[in-house]
Amino acid sequence: MRYLILTYYKKPDGKIDESMSVSRRIKTSDLQTANVILDFKKLEVVKASMGGVVVPRNFDRIVEYYMQHYENVIKRLFSENGYQAELVKNEETQTQPTESNPS
Repeated sequence: MRYLILTYYKKPDGKIDESMSVSRRIKTSDLQTANVILDFKKLEVVKASMGGVVVPRNFDRIVEYYMQHYENVIKRLFSENGYQAELVKNEETQTQPTESNPS
């Protein structure tokens, strides 16, 4: 598999539903209907738009966002295309109080 394809649908009750698929190639219908298409072979954004608004085509940032929802799928796409995926989790750093030396 090479492409991660995400499509958003507006339901009659006003809520938005998401459909995710992976594919070896992009179909014409995917280009017309999908909101996000990521190419994991070239590591590039083929398409990125949300509600008619074009989203900046930053591959790393988009992958980072979807990694929290589709971590296993994304790691598999990276490995099948010859890359290693490293998930870096931002953990809060605990600071130790420092002793002040009286002058």
